[in-house]
Amino acid sequence: MQNQNNFALIMAGGIGTRLWPVSRKHFPKQFHDVLGVGETLLQLSYNRLLDVCPEENIYIISNEDYYGLIKEQLPAMTDDQILLEPQLRNTAPCVAYAVHKIAQKNPEANLIVSPADHLILKQDNFKSVAIQAFEEASKKDVLITFGINPTRPDTGYGYIEYDQAHGESGVYKVAAFKEKPDLTTAKEFLEAGNYVWNSGIFVWSVSSIIKSFEKYLPEVNQLFSQGSQVYYTEGEKAYIQRTYEACINISIDYGILEKADNVYVIPADFGWTDLGTWKSIDSQHEKDKHGNSLQGTVLTYDTKESFIKVPKDQIAVVQGLENYIVIYDGNALMVCQKDQEQMVKKFLGDIKEKGHNEFV
Repeated sequence: MQNQNNFALIMAGGIGTRLWPVSRKHFPKQFHDVLGVGETLLQLSYNRLLDVCPEENIYIISNEDYYGLIKEQLPAMTDDQILLEPQLRNTAPCVAYAVHKIAQKNPEANLIVSPADHLILKQDNFKSVAIQAFEEASKKDVLITFGINPTRPDTGYGYIEYDQAHGESGVYKVAAFKEKPDLTTAKEFLEAGNYVWNSGIFVWSVSSIIKSFEKYLPEVNQLFSQGSQVYYTEGEKAYIQRTYEACINISIDYGILEKADNVYVIPADFGWTDLGTWKSIDSQHEKDKHGNSLQGTVLTYDTKESFIKVPKDQIAVVQGLENYIVIYDGNALMVCQKDQEQMVKKFLGDIKEKGHNEFV
């Protein structure tokens, strides 16, 4: 039987701009089957967490615009398990909302926080790390993050430096969080041996994280702690509407984790990938003999090392491309060099600037 004190929070409120044109404001990436496996990213995240906590203890936080999509994809979830944000306020307010609501139900709760857009291939490894973290968090006043043992000097991830001298049973004290490095720095991190990728997955007891909010983000904590009498009632929605209007926009990393002195990391390998870019999704697909990843009906000629995706009822004929991303979805087509995929945000900015918001 699973531990009734174990809870999970799936963060599913982002718009996923780097996966445009599939990910749009009205239908973002977490609600798509971007891997072509028959389940959306949200469904994959939910099913993964069923392994570590009871289904009634899984909560989702997202934008109120996506309530219908959540209910459609996860019909077993009750409205009490779906936390709806009226506006974007980054990750610290969404965690504060969740922990105060969950603490109202179970003050002994331990919570795993996970984004909805991650791929985890080694579920058994993930489960064992999560259970270890739950046990640690239930006994000690610690904030735990999952670190991914790096396999290459990647410049697309943030890193965590940990103190090898201060750790037991594979749980190490965090020395510093590092921003996404340049290639030279990333190589130095790998050579040092005590750096891991920051997965953005956290475990803590609700009492420990609330204590940290009281210390480092007292104004945010006060806003959500005052709602203890309205959580799980009809007054919750109106209260959260007012609270978010008054709340600052700040991440949990910057607001708490980079300042707290009780942050620990578990270095792990569970086949993790952050599916935030087309390049990351391309890396998970089988390739043809020319190194192309093809989704949909695609005919290629003299085309190599490219990722091409079209809807099921469409066909694409592509000739003469090498190292390109070609995405056609609905009313938009994007053709972009793989090594320039960071331009997607600029593309979207220019589309908005020219007044074409219906395509965003």
